[in-house]
Amino acid sequence: MARKTIKVNYLSRVEGEGSLKVVVRDGIVRSAELGIFEPPRFFEAFLRGRSFAEAPDITSRICGICPVAYQMSAVHAMENALGVSIDGPRRDLRRLLYCGEWIESHALHIYMLHAPDFLGFNGAIDMAREHGDIVRRGLGLKKAGNEIMSLLGGREIHPINVRVGGFYKVPRRRELATLAESLKAARDAAIETVRWVAGFEFPDRERDYVFVALSHPDEYALNEGRIVSNRGLDIPASQYEEHFEESHVARSTALQARLKDGRSYLVGPLARYALNFDRLSPLAREMARDAGLGPVCRNPFRSIVVRAVEVVYACDEALRIIEGYEEPAHAAVPAEGRAGTGYGATEAPRGLLYHRYRLDADGSIAEARIVPPTSQNQASIEEDLAGFVQDSLDLPDEALQHRCEQTVRNYDPCISCATHFLRLEMDRA
Repeated sequence: MARKTIKVNYLSRVEGEGSLKVVVRDGIVRSAELGIFEPPRFFEAFLRGRSFAEAPDITSRICGICPVAYQMSAVHAMENALGVSIDGPRRDLRRLLYCGEWIESHALHIYMLHAPDFLGFNGAIDMAREHGDIVRRGLGLKKAGNEIMSLLGGREIHPINVRVGGFYKVPRRRELATLAESLKAARDAAIETVRWVAGFEFPDRERDYVFVALSHPDEYALNEGRIVSNRGLDIPASQYEEHFEESHVARSTALQARLKDGRSYLVGPLARYALNFDRLSPLAREMARDAGLGPVCRNPFRSIVVRAVEVVYACDEALRIIEGYEEPAHAAVPAEGRAGTGYGATEAPRGLLYHRYRLDADGSIAEARIVPPTSQNQASIEEDLAGFVQDSLDLPDEALQHRCEQTVRNYDPCISCATHFLRLEMDRA
């Protein structure tokens, strides 16, 4: 029986390296395997023996695109272990810092990594030759997010101002006010972004996902909340490992997460949006409706629209925090080492991020567990790929290959965090 193999030597416009192999027999997709072969990063091992106070700076190095997510998950877990509570302006500043990361990360993905798929370009450089103004708008949005991270975090990449108990230094009110004008312009650009991406042509595909995300009763969850699903799950972060488990698959150096009953699940913008739609700002909800989105979106190709709506929200939320900001008397509250176990979960741009730390009596880290979004989405990516290929076997190989790559980019995978996409091998018989 004849075989046909399609290979992509490097999957562009994702962060990291890996491979995909699709096996088709007698017109049936037998398997779709996302292989991650980048060397393990060993961050959990690096953390053992270090002081609890070092965790935010070490974990931020896991990712250059979403370092705030790792810092915030680490500090929340450490504060949970140490019995430290953060509220008021310090809590608002953390939320503002997270808004900066959402703006810069989503803008990067929308404009530089994902939009070229819909417009027929190989990448953002090619796209810029015909759509220079659009690309500049995307870069301007990203810059607005970076400015927040620079002011609050001390620098744009791998911020250094976050600590257990708060910050090393908090901004003066007038310093935050300098961000307002650029954020107002960024919000206008975000509105235009929603209108722009809503006009793309999307494949007609939907899946009945198990959505999992943080949810907070009073706000669109960023760095605090309970872990909920659209199947009735509602737990604190401390119970994550009672309901989810990671397993090793031979094709991957990264662990793959599933629910304990074996089901895959989806984290990220589609899940957050579906589980928290009513907590978006009025402007963000209006933009979602104008873009043709209902309160739930199950089409993974339309995730680019949901990301754009979240950028509108992040700009809106950042401006709200800046307007109401009052300088705290102290940058941090005391945090003393002690024995204990702490749990933290936040919403990275790509989805739920879970941390657990066990501390010894001197505050040193005895054990660390980090579950990033891409590990949690890996099984769902494979199921999306299998379903898409099965329904698209009549496409020429080149077109099918392109759609497989686009299917992966719907997730904005940060494969390095999972610990990285490369070859597509299409095995037909």
